[in-house]
Amino acid sequence: MIESNSPFYDAFKGILNTIDKNRVQELLTYMNTEAINFNLFKNNAFIERKFPFDIIPRIVSPSEFAYLEKGIQQRIYALNLFLEDIYGAQKILKDGIIPSEFVFSSKAYLPAFANTPVAKNIRVHISGIDLVKNSVGDGWVVLEDNIRVPSGVSYPLSLRMLTRKVFPEFFEKLPIQDVRDYPKKLEAAMNYVNTGGINVILTPGRYNSAFYEHSYLAKESGAILANGEDLVVEKDKVYLKTYNGKKARVGAIYRRLDDDALDPVEFHPDSLIGVSNITQAYRAGNVALMNSIGNGIADDKGIYYFVPAMIKYYMNEEPILQNAPTFLAFFEKDRNHILQNMRTLVIKDVAEAGGYGVVFGSQLTKSEREKLKDAIIAEPRRFIAQEVIEFYDIECLDEAGTFSPRKADLRMFSIYGEDIFVWPGGLTRFAMDPTSYIVNSSQGGGFKDTWVLKEHR
Repeated sequence: MIESNSPFYDAFKGILNTIDKNRVQELLTYMNTEAINFNLFKNNAFIERKFPFDIIPRIVSPSEFAYLEKGIQQRIYALNLFLEDIYGAQKILKDGIIPSEFVFSSKAYLPAFANTPVAKNIRVHISGIDLVKNSVGDGWVVLEDNIRVPSGVSYPLSLRMLTRKVFPEFFEKLPIQDVRDYPKKLEAAMNYVNTGGINVILTPGRYNSAFYEHSYLAKESGAILANGEDLVVEKDKVYLKTYNGKKARVGAIYRRLDDDALDPVEFHPDSLIGVSNITQAYRAGNVALMNSIGNGIADDKGIYYFVPAMIKYYMNEEPILQNAPTFLAFFEKDRNHILQNMRTLVIKDVAEAGGYGVVFGSQLTKSEREKLKDAIIAEPRRFIAQEVIEFYDIECLDEAGTFSPRKADLRMFSIYGEDIFVWPGGLTRFAMDPTSYIVNSSQGGGFKDTWVLKEHR
């Protein structure tokens, strides 16, 4: 992170101070025109919502990005090896590194897909790793691994594009890495695993919270944006139905829906957004699915606990990036610690996502704590707990036009094709409430761009 007293930050603030409010309003108008939304569902109602953003970027130094890049590459490589193993020989279970019961009791583990080969042995094609910088500890820590259907990359991409248009002087005077190649990297990864045919981005439709992103990435990567009803499976091959009545073979699908909605024949029979028998084409090796079916087991917040052990087991390396200090209620020792120290911990339901199922013990009443303790004792597999991380505060420009410190995380994206590409940018999400630690977009948080600096030559 670039500290507030660095020459670069001073240069940025100096340029910012010369900008008149009309140009800030121009950027706001562009953002509204582009309809950059992150839609929400609350109280069974669909809310089409503009995604709040902040003009002040998070700024990351070249050396810090190099450290994060190596750590994320290591982590993704290990998670991919874990998925290959867990749906194959299961050596990590046989050697006792992870308890078999812990894996097999997860709803996210799909034994029906054991020994199903995947193109190029890649299962973690697109990932979003959530990190926070600890203001009092050892720097960056990983909070979560998102390797099922991570979202968010289109928002800083769109903001960057519009910022370059409205404020070109930032990019003329400051050494900021270009991020515009992300869609081309996505296209290259799709081509790398493609089994023969066109590339498709499969969307649940416009009522999905991240539909803006689906359409944006399809347009920029050259893939076809399709709904489930646009695709058909014939003789274990997937085809796109075209307007002239012909069908085009599909070789790679970047799917933006969860496993249980993907195929009504294999999974949830009431799914109206999936493709019947697409899993048969997948099993036959006739289409690549990005990300692979069954990745949810590695997305499990409980499995997260074991990622450092995976790195040591599969790669014989020490983890570069550390987990947040975590306790697994599945283990009796950890469970006792959680029950005795609930006031100082953050408790998470491993099956939830998007900031749901996250409870700060310090904010619970006595009766609420007792109720949660009973739930942990009754279903220990369901919970983890973490020490509260004092997030590094970053400056945001509030509605009054003054700088206000807010808690923020950083989602860094990677694409696994011929190699593991870590995007030199990221989605910085910040809490709209200055007293809150909840930054998730689905909980009403805002976002800002992340500027990674170039090395001085």
